Amino acid sequence: MRVFGIDCGTEFTGYGVVEVDTAARTPRLRYLTAGAVKLSKKDRTPVRLAQVYAELMALMDAWQPEIVAIEEVFFSANAKSALKLGQVRGVALLAAANCGKPVAEYAPLAIKSAVVGYGLAAKEQVQFMVTRLLELAEPPTPFDACDALAIAICHIHNAQTQEALRR
Repeated sequence: MRVFGIDCGTEFTGYGVVEVDTAARTPRLRYLTAGAVKLSKKDRTPVRLAQVYAELMALMDAWQPEIVAIEEVFFSANAKSALKLGQVRGVALLAAANCGKPVAEYAPLAIKSAVVGYGLAAKEQVQFMVTRLLELAEPPTPFDACDALAIAICHIHNAQTQEALRR
């Protein structure tokens, strides 16, 4: 299974691709790529959204994931920030749909629980565990890319649990 994780943001939208290597004796997570779409604060919203869409479409085409995993909307005290984030998230969902990829959505607490074992974990704890789980020499940067990898890992863990329950 190859999963494309997306961590939506108004300045950086992180992405990460993880797959399960089933050729090993025990299935292992395998890191493929990660990064972030950097958006300029100078650009108007439609230009920024078009950039996110174009880059995510190109990345999904290049990496051919089976599924896209994305963080659910969280509630924010700042309505304007939440609306802007929702726009980026909508574009990410549109890109996945236009690539014909199913989408799985996870709450932030579920993502942190799946990766760290604690839903209120700090970003540094998530980064540490993503580094360990993917057996990376260095922590993935920026945090947005690391978060996207965590979202992908969360989906893989969830899918493995669902598969075990079906047996």
